[in-house]
Amino acid sequence: MRPELAARAARQGGVVTRRQAIAGGYSEAEIRRLTRQSGPWVVVRRGVYAERELWESLDPYDGQWRLRDRAAHLTTTVPHVMSHDSAARPWGLAFLRPPRPLVHVSCAGVGGTRTEHGVKHHIARHPPGAVAEIDGLRVAGLARTVLDLAREHGFATGVTAADAALRLGVERGELLAQLRPMRCWPRITQARAAVEFADPGADLPGESLARVLVVGLGIGSPTTQFPVRLVDRVAWCDLRVGCHLFEFDGRIKYSRRDQGGVAETSPDQVAWDERRREVAACAQGLGMSRIIWSDLWGPARKRAEERLRAEYAHTLAVHGPTLPEHLARFARQMEGERLRRMRRTVRPPAA
Repeated sequence: MRPELAARAARQGGVVTRRQAIAGGYSEAEIRRLTRQSGPWVVVRRGVYAERELWESLDPYDGQWRLRDRAAHLTTTVPHVMSHDSAARPWGLAFLRPPRPLVHVSCAGVGGTRTEHGVKHHIARHPPGAVAEIDGLRVAGLARTVLDLAREHGFATGVTAADAALRLGVERGELLAQLRPMRCWPRITQARAAVEFADPGADLPGESLARVLVVGLGIGSPTTQFPVRLVDRVAWCDLRVGCHLFEFDGRIKYSRRDQGGVAETSPDQVAWDERRREVAACAQGLGMSRIIWSDLWGPARKRAEERLRAEYAHTLAVHGPTLPEHLARFARQMEGERLRRMRRTVRPPAA
């Protein structure tokens, strides 16, 4: 893009409209040439463009959808607030990706909810104090976004979003306060259930869903972020019920940071370290089960439930129902650090 248009794109999150391009000196013929297949510009939505280099540098699940949100914002002619999924993204709120992603906007006075050209329009009012501005976008507040996600996508998505919001510093009381005036709204019961179930100890959506799975086993309520002292460090385990640990293994744990993961070493080294940690934890009087993504869905979930119950029953038979005193004592000593870990993420600033 020419410098003037590139500067405008930078102010608008990477996108420009056809009208802005023409005002910047581009002809219709130039725009058609720039946006042809494999051209230097990508059509984000009709009449809105981004540079291909930028588009292809972004991941398809978050970054590219942020550009779609921006594009819809630029072409929505009525006053609106970015909401639901489109508010969760600028807040950095982790949530379960829906099977059919959409851009979401909320407008007061719109004649009913409708979906057009990949944008879902919601009829909703947002009090001034419930709206934030992030990077030039007016977005629904963080607590309201959690409830909207739960109402829109269901309990599981609501749990992942509520867990993430608690980690970002939202108080449960804030979520409950937002629920009160929504008592007659559609699907509010699943939003309320998600808030009540929420726990900031889940680092990732997969850990939130693993907790839902473990609670469904009927063996008790799990503790999150349970500390176990190893030879050279403290291991923080995802879930514990009695003397049994449950660890969620997502691919992100084995992928390097430059591949979108969190691993600092090779996948082989990560797997080896995980195995050493499991052996060391079990040597202290604990059992352990591992949960992967495929255990959470479809017919595999039933098989996973049977396996997890059997593994828990084995631990119960070997170690009994009571946590060994040395482990309980160490957990009490580490309680302050545990709480800090669960609130270590800083809420994005609202400008």
